[in-house]
Amino acid sequence: MDFSEFVLTASTADLSDATHPAAREHADAVEFRMDLAADPLSLLDAYDGALPILATNRVEWEGGQAPDDESRLDDLVRAAEYDAVEAIDVELEAMRRGGATSVPDRVGDDVTIVASVHDFDRTPSMDDLRSLARQTTEYGDVGKVVPTAESVDDVPPLLTVTREFCAQGRPIATMAMGEPGRHSRAVAPLYGSRIGYAPVDPNDATAPGQYDVATLAELVARLEAKPEA
Repeated sequence: MDFSEFVLTASTADLSDATHPAAREHADAVEFRMDLAADPLSLLDAYDGALPILATNRVEWEGGQAPDDESRLDDLVRAAEYDAVEAIDVELEAMRRGGATSVPDRVGDDVTIVASVHDFDRTPSMDDLRSLARQTTEYGDVGKVVPTAESVDDVPPLLTVTREFCAQGRPIATMAMGEPGRHSRAVAPLYGSRIGYAPVDPNDATAPGQYDVATLAELVARLEAKPEA
């Protein structure tokens, strides 16, 4: 999966969403939340959609429902064997612990690794944001740093870090969870953020503050549009 430019993913635990008109029209890829699906590998086996898949098997301690054991990483590696799965998400902390460090070697060079970190309580300091961005971009092909905004003042530091790493040629995805940071999902791509996440149906949001995929696509397009002379 090519993250040299912004990729809008339709986040879902139901791969039939990939055939939804909104997903087909607006999304570039599907984020498949394996941890929220009853039988994710069977769903991948039956998948015949046109959109490539970013597979996520989010562990419990980082906001998901997958158990904290090797089986979830094994399932993620098995998911990467499907042709449709072009990228997988692995938590930075799992890599730090050592259990996930072998995942990139097990999936090969054809699958992009997104190394992610989420903070559901706050937005870290600027120095800590830079440190997390550095670590995620070192561990993964694309870094992903997602704090929680307690006020709109938390968003500018995140955008600054995003721009810095973009300028360094280090692909990173950023956004701030929570209502005060909701606008960051539309604005961050202007600063170089490489991935956006949005459900087809806003009632199926997988993180606080998500827009639906059609709305986010429109917002990003409007912000990126060049003004007429």
